[in-house]
Amino acid sequence: MGSRFEQLADAVLAGVPAGPGDALAVLGADDAEVLSLVAAAGRLRRAHFGNTVKVNYLVNLKSGLCPENCNYCSQALGSAAPILKYSWLSKEETLKQACAGIAGGAARVCLVSSGRGPSNRDIDRVTEMVGALKAEHPEVEVCACLGLLSDGQAERLAEAGVDAYNHNINTAESHHHTIVQTHTYADRVDTVEKAKTGGLSPCSGLIAGLGETDEQLVEALFALKELDADSIPVNFLMPFDGTPLADTWELSPLRCLKILAMARFVCPDKEIRIAGGREMHLRSLQPLALHVANSLFLGDYLTSEGQAAQADLDMIRDNGFVVLGSEEDRARTEPIDPAIRRRGAGTGLVPNA
Repeated sequence: MGSRFEQLADAVLAGVPAGPGDALAVLGADDAEVLSLVAAAGRLRRAHFGNTVKVNYLVNLKSGLCPENCNYCSQALGSAAPILKYSWLSKEETLKQACAGIAGGAARVCLVSSGRGPSNRDIDRVTEMVGALKAEHPEVEVCACLGLLSDGQAERLAEAGVDAYNHNINTAESHHHTIVQTHTYADRVDTVEKAKTGGLSPCSGLIAGLGETDEQLVEALFALKELDADSIPVNFLMPFDGTPLADTWELSPLRCLKILAMARFVCPDKEIRIAGGREMHLRSLQPLALHVANSLFLGDYLTSEGQAAQADLDMIRDNGFVVLGSEEDRARTEPIDPAIRRRGAGTGLVPNA
């Protein structure tokens, strides 16, 4: 008989959905069980997505200057984080930035702007950008993330060629009021529903490490399942200096793996994306996380730098995966020559220790 997580994978593959108790068991797994947990969750990942990794690329159309007070966000009202702040990129600059990601293997470009929500003039601006991007790269998916939507805006985005709309619920309804007060949890759900009814694929996820309990993490994930989000970005809090959650460090690499595995068991056939904070929280376990998740962001995020894009592509290849939609191996193909030691014993330089 296999481990309890192998048995859970068997049940999910047989059509029996994981319940809240199962999700709590995954989060509460002993660290010694993590490899068997990843192996079991990996069976679900392989069953639905094979050995592919969907690469996504972010373009921050408008940075900072947001009137919302989300405590985790470096762009929020009251944030003193020393981030780049600028108004809307031009259509030409947006196209330049998006094409860089596409050249790196991105199958989806995410066009993001700070703010409570778009005006109709903002929608005009974005639809023009999308038209130019689709004219040059008709095969690339475009996901918009512009904040809270008003009636009719999702339909306009869909008509312009936008494929998906991202609006994260971020945390459980029972925890939402502790992290933001300028809009409600219901506002966020309403925007996801507007995106769905407007013909856009719903993309909605969460942020772990906001002071939530295990039960609240489970609550948030089952809310995403109920919303039927097609893609679920799993973010790990980046505690920017100058924000209310600065110096909040609740996550370990093993904890992050368990959260991703929980998402896979509960939503086995959905795109689970390793999103913001993966480098600082998963650290050396990033490759292992790819055996659970099937999607990631390439390169940099909205206001923070990610690891080198080539390192991401190497990680995908080295773990036996391929970039979704890629016609060639975009990762390094040349061998890496050994570096001759020039420090430590036998030299006057300090050792690498």
